Amino acid sequence: MPLTKFQFRPGINREVTNYTNEGGWHDGDKVRFTKGFPEKIGGWVKYSQRSYLGDASAMHPWRTLIGERLLGIGTGQKYYIEEGQGLYDITPLRETTAAGDVTFSATDGSYEITVSDTLHGAAVNDFVAFTDAVSLGGNITADVLNQEYQIVGLINENSYVIEAREAGTAIGNITVDGQLDPTYVTADSSDTGDGGSSVVGAYQLNTAPDVVVAGAGWGAGTWGRNAWGSAASVTTITATLRHWSHDNFGEDLIINPRDGDVYYWDRSASTIGNFQRAVPLSTLSGASDTPTVAKQILVSDRDRHVIAFGCDPITDPGVQDPMLIRFSDQENIANWTPTATNTAGDLRIDSGSEIVAAVETRQQVLVFTDVSLYAMQYLGPPFTFGINLISENITLAGQEAAVATDDQVFWMGREEFYVYNGAVQRIPCSVRGYVFDDFNVSQRAKVVAGLNSAHSEVWWFYPSSTSVVNDRYVIYNYAENLWYYGNLMRAGWIDRGVYDTPIGAGLDGYLYSHEVGSDDGSTTPATPIESFIQSSPLDIGDGEQFSLIRRVLPDVSFENSSNDSPYVDVTLNVRNVSGGNYLKSSTVSYFDNNKQQVDFRLRGRQLSFKLSSELLGTTWRLGSPRIDIRPDGRR
Repeated sequence: MPLTKFQFRPGINREVTNYTNEGGWHDGDKVRFTKGFPEKIGGWVKYSQRSYLGDASAMHPWRTLIGERLLGIGTGQKYYIEEGQGLYDITPLRETTAAGDVTFSATDGSYEITVSDTLHGAAVNDFVAFTDAVSLGGNITADVLNQEYQIVGLINENSYVIEAREAGTAIGNITVDGQLDPTYVTADSSDTGDGGSSVVGAYQLNTAPDVVVAGAGWGAGTWGRNAWGSAASVTTITATLRHWSHDNFGEDLIINPRDGDVYYWDRSASTIGNFQRAVPLSTLSGASDTPTVAKQILVSDRDRHVIAFGCDPITDPGVQDPMLIRFSDQENIANWTPTATNTAGDLRIDSGSEIVAAVETRQQVLVFTDVSLYAMQYLGPPFTFGINLISENITLAGQEAAVATDDQVFWMGREEFYVYNGAVQRIPCSVRGYVFDDFNVSQRAKVVAGLNSAHSEVWWFYPSSTSVVNDRYVIYNYAENLWYYGNLMRAGWIDRGVYDTPIGAGLDGYLYSHEVGSDDGSTTPATPIESFIQSSPLDIGDGEQFSLIRRVLPDVSFENSSNDSPYVDVTLNVRNVSGGNYLKSSTVSYFDNNKQQVDFRLRGRQLSFKLSSELLGTTWRLGSPRIDIRPDGRR
């Protein structure tokens, strides 16, 4: 009997019934399609052994004037600069106390230190660094006190709790079994002092949660905190995640926590081991009418204006207008005062209730509100910028849910996927129901879009219905118009370019270089990536008679595998009627040792083909499998 060749339709389709999708792929994980054929995605390795605090949903790469490579990383707890695989904290300060405003008290036998500071404005998990303290008299020395701490408890609006630890040790060293690490320092009976009269506390921006609080939404309060509660206790509610926007102005960096101030980081003032914190834009020399609250900032590369979206007007500083756009004078980061001789100015849009995000393309800036899309273009003097309404009745899942490639912008909406390429179009999606029917809507703001240009792919990382973190991804291959999906935890993503490979931000505090090797490098040693692709059922012959399956020629390539004996598992499932249960399944391993076929002995009217791998150092690509099928009876 001649062999039957199977050529499956590329991409995964979950929008029709399994039987209707005959000849197509129904399920998969850790696979992509190249020229229509499925293959395992590339592996990942830790970019460095330095970890960050919080979920890094926002990343921005750039190079300095002398070619140094830098990466800005914004999390709910900190803002970092990565250079040379080191992480440096440049989180802005919200307040620095006067000398003597801070005092300490300790209890014999306890590692908990009470810090007193009237109207400190801090919340649990906030960071504060102390200087100029003296010893409390015993184990709690000046070196123990004069370092950065994370607040572990609030007593009231005038005091909070930290945990004393040895000088120079990391924050939060807890062993796997939950016991205190020996680096924590316990006070003794001699620790009766208060730290002296010169203590200074430097408070960083209030931290934000890694999970959206119930009832939150765009603009639901400030990201920093809510009002103090009763005198007996402190109620601190953070409504939304912290979303950072950032862009480089030359080799320097501008950063903005959503609905917060705009800050500036000067590269020339920082060196390895001595990175300076970002400072408010309003503190720069020559600063004039700078915005003090904004939803997002970016630098228009074409014309060198800094643009603030959803910011405060010049006439009412500090009062946020969620639909106002302001821009600085050209080539001047500090001057925002419009005059007849400069190009600073503002625009206000009116379709929607607030600006959600702005994305720059080669020719224009797309501005998303909660219900519409605008195009903002540089016109030159005297108007500087113009803005036009492109589309209404569109949605955007969150601030990070859109990504640009050339002059196209792709984004995930509330229930659809979209592309703008001169006009707004909904992208037909063959896995739309799979994504949006199993989606944690309350955590929608966590959606992150990323580009993997080497494979013409847009990735969206999102939380499934039972998860509060991004545990899944869906991919649109815009070159081949295909969709596929899988499971992977990533909070943020940047494409290759400044860095040699795409970089993903893990939920474990580490950055990962992707498309490297074929394994999961989050562990030591690396572990295999489990990947598979499975077809919808196919009729055997005409589907009327029982047939015997004797052998399969898988047509699998193992090129670029590092394993000396790579293999995949080939599984056939057979059943008698469409819609019925699979009656029998058989799995055979196919090795890369010039073996041309794998033997089976299965009977049925329909079959499903599955190829899977969970072997270290193995890459695979499936071609056109052929199956030896012969007419047969039930027995």
